Amino acid sequence: MIDVLRDIWEAATTASPAPETTLVLAAAVTALLLVVWRPAWGVVRHGVTTVHEACHLLVAALTGRRIMGIRLHSDTSGLALSKGRPRGPGMVLMTAAGYSGPAVVGLAAAFGVGRGYDVGVLWALVVLAIFVLLMIRNWYGLWTILVTLALLGALTWWGTPEVHAFAAHAVALVLLLGAVRAVVELGLSRRGGRARSSDADALGKLTRTPGGLWVAVFVLVTGACLALGAWWLVGPTLSGVADAAAALLPR
Repeated sequence: MIDVLRDIWEAATTASPAPETTLVLAAAVTALLLVVWRPAWGVVRHGVTTVHEACHLLVAALTGRRIMGIRLHSDTSGLALSKGRPRGPGMVLMTAAGYSGPAVVGLAAAFGVGRGYDVGVLWALVVLAIFVLLMIRNWYGLWTILVTLALLGALTWWGTPEVHAFAAHAVALVLLLGAVRAVVELGLSRRGGRARSSDADALGKLTRTPGGLWVAVFVLVTGACLALGAWWLVGPTLSGVADAAAALLPR
């Protein structure tokens, strides 16, 4: 076991060479299709929701609340359970962490992947999945997390460097893009008279501000994370492509 953990640590902390341009672009296109194409989004959104609920609980623990568990449902909704003061800064931070969480996790993943730590990012996601597994409190959530953990663990343990690079880029971009789409869907639902018990409305009641203001805050946070994270992941590749194209132009 010690040897296995040592191997995992060495792989996670060793930077990989920069991947091929085609691999990065393929990962970016794949991530975009997974988030934009409705049938794929119906599956991918489960992962975004899982990170959303995990971030609720992580911030709850950091602010001194007692964490109780997570429920994940087949309609891609979820619920994070904790106990503590019903008002105050801790409750505000915990509630705000949901829609912002996937974007922040995606940005952290982009930071690591952009510096070559593809395997490290994937193992970090495995650890996050294990945390969620320990917190799951319903059968559907248990099944989805077990499948996710098995696939992610197998991919990270047996994948080639090219597979690691592709997966790490794609997952980071899916989290960044998916966070933005989830917030847009929240805003549209509220405009249509639905989702009046959302995190944005809960924050509005906690801070005595309009719920729409918090939707705008989520848009700004997730949009900024997407812009910065996408630049870290794809920006150097696009710059290289642009430079190569410019070199081919007649002078």
